[in-house]
Amino acid sequence: MGGVEDNEPPSKRVKASSVDLDRLSNTSSVLAYISPWGGQMARPLPSQGREDIIGSKGVIKKVEFVRIITKALYSLGYERSGAVLEEESGIPLHSSVVNLFQKQVLDGNWDESMITLHKIGVDDENILKSASFLILEQKFFELLENNKVMEALQTLRNEISPLSINKKRVHNLSSCVISPSQRISLGFANVGTNISDLRMRLLDELQKLLPPSIMIPERRLEHLVEQALNVQREACYFHNSVESCLSLYTDHQCGKYQLPSQTTQILQEHHDEVWFLQFSNQGKYLASSSSDKSAIIWEVHENGEFTLKHRLIGHEEPVLMVAWSPDDSRLLTCGLEEVVRLWDVYSGECLYVYEKLGIGVGLISCGWFPDGKRLFCVVTDKTICFYDLDGKEVDSWKGQRMSKTSDVVVSNDGRHFITLCKETAILVLERGTKNEKLIEEEQTITSFSLSKDDNFLLINLINQEIHMWSIKDEPKLVTRYKGHKRCRFVIRSCFGGFEQAFIASGSEDSQVYIWHRGSGDLVEALAGHSGTVNCVSWNPTNPHMLASASDDHTIRIWGLSKVNRKHKQKHSNGIVHQCNGNSK
Repeated sequence: MGGVEDNEPPSKRVKASSVDLDRLSNTSSVLAYISPWGGQMARPLPSQGREDIIGSKGVIKKVEFVRIITKALYSLGYERSGAVLEEESGIPLHSSVVNLFQKQVLDGNWDESMITLHKIGVDDENILKSASFLILEQKFFELLENNKVMEALQTLRNEISPLSINKKRVHNLSSCVISPSQRISLGFANVGTNISDLRMRLLDELQKLLPPSIMIPERRLEHLVEQALNVQREACYFHNSVESCLSLYTDHQCGKYQLPSQTTQILQEHHDEVWFLQFSNQGKYLASSSSDKSAIIWEVHENGEFTLKHRLIGHEEPVLMVAWSPDDSRLLTCGLEEVVRLWDVYSGECLYVYEKLGIGVGLISCGWFPDGKRLFCVVTDKTICFYDLDGKEVDSWKGQRMSKTSDVVVSNDGRHFITLCKETAILVLERGTKNEKLIEEEQTITSFSLSKDDNFLLINLINQEIHMWSIKDEPKLVTRYKGHKRCRFVIRSCFGGFEQAFIASGSEDSQVYIWHRGSGDLVEALAGHSGTVNCVSWNPTNPHMLASASDDHTIRIWGLSKVNRKHKQKHSNGIVHQCNGNSK
């Protein structure tokens, strides 16, 4: 109310004439006139009774505050505004001695700058030596560039060496006298053509070295503001957005509406229970597998709508799981104690069938190595077989430390192999050193998944609990998640949301459960399915998209509530879409 509307025609907006602008530089009365919320009518900042302190908390020193603002103005290119602030506040950005020092460096007056350096108020002898080294090094290179070899040698012997620091660098400098090409490796090639740039770079290095009270660090105000915004974001309980939603105008706080809590689409192309699903690494596809002996690749469009891309037929048993290659170009599907098939994602063609021959022997799990050139298959006889893409078995682990399980994971950095070694324990094996870590639970483990940063493991237990373990160093139980139901079936959970700040899980009561990862608090229970929810997957590139697979033969896609989607101008007509497998 009372503000100027953005849609006001240009003729209605106040515009200062050229005469006004000229007067602006000479009188403060004009400034007060055209800016009624600033200038003479501005409220003074709270000072807690002290002129040298500002802010309601009494912790901001006025001189530092003004100097940092002045530095920001100059950095943004507002030279005149910076100079006006210095003059009006009576607080200079730098002392006259520092200004002189900077000018001497930029002008190449090396001897004078060395004298001034010792007058700017640095008490630390090590800092003085390091700063002197940088200045004299620049002097040395410029002398060489101007073919003043003897003067350069004198500088090296009589000025740089006596500093008695960075002896290896001194040795490298001496080699530049004999071999000019050595200057390239030291970063001083083509000095003659970039002399002003190199001196400016030297000043930047000196600024980093000298105390900030003497020379304020570059972009200091930006750093402080970014730090404050990050603190607000990290403290935001429901923060779940990759967009630039942070503003300097208000304190940041998200609501629960940032979580995917409404069904936006139902995928109904499977004809039996849907056991497993997983988004591709780039979030452009979703793969699902079912007891109907098929797997489906769904394409995720920019508007959030899903369409069937390929139905993968060929298994003779229910399809237990799927696994995406690191580049999302290929997909593995594993039949129940049967074979593993390799598919081309773009054509839908089956490229290879991996199997283990033997009576009563079949495959129950599969996965990829991070290079995308090798894969592994878990066999019912507790063996893990390693293959290349052409089907050649390159290695195998016989199962003394293995359990008959379908969950095996290779870490994203390729260093660790993670598998169940008994019903209540998980083995984390470092492939290079063969070092082992053991995670021991009191209850039977039914499934587990690894965080994107490889530092945490999410473990589903038979007693209706989910435990998150830190595995970066020694394994440590961090958080417990409770509330979902599990009595008879394997229920899978996942990390998800912005920076994987949330945990989602299926449940036998037909609901999808979401917890706050850090606190362990249950924040959502999503109803909609009419059968057990076996598996969930959170889109890795869209924190507002979650998928769930159920015994009711459907997959539900969960997104933001209608109110929030409308607010964010996203596609929504308020209707739940029923997908019947229409291909592109």
